[in-house]
Amino acid sequence: MVEQMDQRLFYLLNIARHKVYKYADQQSEDALGVSVTQLGALMLIDQDDGCLLKDVAKRLHLNNSALTGLATRMVQNGLVERRACDKDGRASRLHLTELGRSKIEEAKPLITQLNAVMKEGFSEDEVQVILRFLNRLVTAF
Repeated sequence: MVEQMDQRLFYLLNIARHKVYKYADQQSEDALGVSVTQLGALMLIDQDDGCLLKDVAKRLHLNNSALTGLATRMVQNGLVERRACDKDGRASRLHLTELGRSKIEEAKPLITQLNAVMKEGFSEDEVQVILRFLNRLVTAF
């Protein structure tokens, strides 16, 4: 008897996101000593060094208070520097430190490995369908 595959998209996306995030976070902590959220923030800051704290919050889909805590931990761990914005003293700009830059470089093989693990068991054509599906969800909602 063949077991029927679960067809509940919302449920499966939610469970898959949770499991993949948890796995990636553990791998990042073990290999780099930083959370996957910190790594995501480092990569965003690297693309726009000196960006505003609120812009990182928006791109990571975090509320401002969550990002304030994240930024504080990253400063304490020597990954970023936080400086007042010249144009608005109430705003903060984030700048990578050398340690922050090195964590990004150290993460590249880990990211490649995580993507490979997620693609296991799928043909390249199937991966393209999955990517199209996920990109559609990102843009549709």
